[in-house]
Amino acid sequence: MSSSRLATADVAPARRLPPDGAFLLVASLVVSFLAASSAPSPLYALYREAWGFSALVLTVVFAVYAFALLGSLLVFGALSDHVGRRPLILAALVLEIGALGLFWEADSVAWLLAARVLQGVATGMATSVLSATLLDLHPARGSLFNGLAPMFGMALGALGTSALVQFAPQPTRLVYELLLAVLVVQAALALFLPETASRRPGAWASMVPRVQVPPSARAVLWRLTPLNTAGWALGGFFLSLGPTLARQVTGWSAPLVGGAAIATLVLTGAAAVYVVRQRPAQRVLRASALLLGAGLVLTLAGVQAGSAALFFGGTWVAGMGFGGGLNANVRLLVPAAPPHERAALLSSFFVLSYLAFSVPAMGAGLAIGAFGLHATTLAYGAVLVVLAGLAWAMARERP
Repeated sequence: MSSSRLATADVAPARRLPPDGAFLLVASLVVSFLAASSAPSPLYALYREAWGFSALVLTVVFAVYAFALLGSLLVFGALSDHVGRRPLILAALVLEIGALGLFWEADSVAWLLAARVLQGVATGMATSVLSATLLDLHPARGSLFNGLAPMFGMALGALGTSALVQFAPQPTRLVYELLLAVLVVQAALALFLPETASRRPGAWASMVPRVQVPPSARAVLWRLTPLNTAGWALGGFFLSLGPTLARQVTGWSAPLVGGAAIATLVLTGAAAVYVVRQRPAQRVLRASALLLGAGLVLTLAGVQAGSAALFFGGTWVAGMGFGGGLNANVRLLVPAAPPHERAALLSSFFVLSYLAFSVPAMGAGLAIGAFGLHATTLAYGAVLVVLAGLAWAMARERP
């Protein structure tokens, strides 16, 4: 968006950040929100040891976050198209800071559940508005950072927390203290963000929960769904059960092993987003489906053989498919909707993404009680391989 348009949209008299500074701040907010969302994953082993709960409870803790996020997306996803971007960004920051305070005080599963619910609401509120703001400020770079920043944030949260668990005292408090410090500073800076969306009527109507997909984007979204579902379902499994699986496959008990599994998936995804950013999106879509399927096969071979090399190598390849697919999805989807419907479309896209992120992982948590982690992982992965194959076949058709 040009500086003249920003000046027109921003009616507040206060001094605002320049467009480049605003873009960097919003991108850093995406990183922070996603780092905070993945930070609890390496701590689950400590919570389980302290409070004694099952794998099913673990996936419930994970799933309530995702369901709260979904509800928040459904209610608030299109609101910034009506009331402006900045008010929703500030509200999401206040809620996220409150959630981190609950994590810091947590001494039972009930506290953990409450913190994850509030965090889900905050992240859902932030997801579509931050994505839309990045596109408003710089459409080309916004598409890139919408794929890059979330993955970098998830890797930072998982790997950073794992390092604190292994090397620092009181990691269940220190993690949240560091995140709180960062978010308080970002919230103060966010007060000076320029407004990139004009107010328009219909705010209350936009909060009625519904998935809003503009007719022009429906065919495109349908073709992108198999790959998007497979990628996010893999991410949900790794964020909830990945650290436990990595320790079982490798035989190594160090906390960094679990964080490394998550980081391998999402950092290679981030690298893929950067590499493919200027390549034809349709070609990237098909290549990503192939990489995701091949990476899953290698990862499952590593699980079956107890091979750390195959497990991490397959995760690396699958991460490339996940990241490349996410980048292609956004680049193919966003142009299908007019600017004033962009936040609603992105909200619907993220609703479908987080359903894939949460529901299958919760099903895996249920299955583990009956079949064990090893068998559940093999069955779960096989379903995702089939979805990747379907995505590869559908990618031959141009949206």
